[in-house]
Amino acid sequence: MRWTSMELAALATRAVPGLSPTGVADAPDDARDFMSAVVMDDSGNRWRVRGPQHNQAALRLETEVQVLRGFSTAIRAELPFRVPSVAGATRVDDMRVFVYNHLPGEPVELPELISAAPDLVHELGRTVASVHDLSESVVDHAELPRYSAERIRQRRLNELDAAASTGQVPPLLLRRWEHAMEDKELWDFTTAVVHGDMHEDNLLIEGERVVAVTGWTDLHVGDPADDLAWLIASPDQTFSNSVLAAYTTHRSAETDEHILRRAALSAEFALAQWLVRGTTGENQQMVEEAIGLLTQLASDIDTYGGRPISLTPLEGEEPRGPADAQDSKPVRRAGAAATVAGAGNWDDDDGEPAVITDADVAQNESDDEPTGVVTPLQPRSPASPAAPAAAGEDPLTEEIPAYVDDAEEFDGPSPATGSLPIQPDEQSERRAKQKNFFPASAASAASARSASSSASASSAGSVGSAASSASAQSAPSAASAPSETSAASAGSGSSAASAASPDGASSSSIYDRHPGLRPPGA
Repeated sequence: MRWTSMELAALATRAVPGLSPTGVADAPDDARDFMSAVVMDDSGNRWRVRGPQHNQAALRLETEVQVLRGFSTAIRAELPFRVPSVAGATRVDDMRVFVYNHLPGEPVELPELISAAPDLVHELGRTVASVHDLSESVVDHAELPRYSAERIRQRRLNELDAAASTGQVPPLLLRRWEHAMEDKELWDFTTAVVHGDMHEDNLLIEGERVVAVTGWTDLHVGDPADDLAWLIASPDQTFSNSVLAAYTTHRSAETDEHILRRAALSAEFALAQWLVRGTTGENQQMVEEAIGLLTQLASDIDTYGGRPISLTPLEGEEPRGPADAQDSKPVRRAGAAATVAGAGNWDDDDGEPAVITDADVAQNESDDEPTGVVTPLQPRSPASPAAPAAAGEDPLTEEIPAYVDDAEEFDGPSPATGSLPIQPDEQSERRAKQKNFFPASAASAASARSASSSASASSAGSVGSAASSASAQSAPSAASAPSETSAASAGSGSSAASAASPDGASSSSIYDRHPGLRPPGA
């Protein structure tokens, strides 16, 4: 069901006796779930009218009313911000439209918050900490869910299975997320009261203060990281670190050193939840949007790596040192003057030739010391070539007198000092040194963000809320789906497979819109 702002104003007069509207304007809200308007009365007061568009949204509104009733006068007095109060309600068919007393302040877009004064940045961290320090009686009063850390982890794994069953999630993301969800140390945290839909649209700012917090439809006891996931959309790592520092200062609980890792996971995983929601609701537009964003995310992580979420790297992704810093020892075998290090079929993708080493050069070195300078090798005199191996003999199990360290055995000129039998070419050496680092252009992509694409992350603590709490301006929300406007613009603004190219060419990618997903230092 959809209402115009004039219709919402008329419904407000039914909900609040004596209300005489003199003006009305649309108000921003979760576009897929609610219609909202601000009504001005003849006394200059402003009222917010909010109506659901479908039954699931209606249930969320009913939940919010229960939550707000649980905010007693004592609890409200302890909070550093104001929360809404319900002034009245009216029923339309099987759903209710609610009227709230208007709150001061206005929402501020994320790019403006990033450049805000330090006092406001500190206020953001204090606000989130105040929510997490709320008494759990607020949740109990509204009969809302409580989740332990282990249950949250298991529910995420179940959601991952649901996303994988669609067959539309790139394998790279499935492996990355499953690895993080199986890392039990990452999920060793203390639960708290969680807002569930925390992002900049629900923070009302006045001057350098957060004066009110709205959007209490997804309150629950769960993972505090969900309320910090919107910070992952910040293109400025300093901003998110400053908010986290203020948050840590004001929290009464012990410091959670892995909270931003789980926040990053929530921000990425919201795209899979968005896909599941679209598939379940048979909404092809949502499905296509989600597939496009997931493909972009996978491409960008494959190109640049991703923000670290697991405490241990995936198998096969352990970082290696540069080629000139790696250490090795000759592989010695009795009866052989030289052996081939790495003989056989290796899975190494360097494309480098095997290195032949002389066992005799290390006879004066300790086995515990790394190989350093190799004594110059001298070729055997052509006058005394090695006899070919007899039929049936394995040349690798017999002595291989290809090179000896004895300059007196031949009369020919000596080779250049310090040379090896096989030298990697310059291009291969350069590639080996650079293979474990991100392209230089990745750092510049962090600044490629416009106000129109300042999508942030919102979070929710359950499957139901994850499927329904969509911010009108958040594409990769922490545990909720992107809003209609943000997801549509994200899907249409760039192709599904586009990514910032390593050579610095400018192309659209999910990192352009959400540079916070980029790994630190990239």
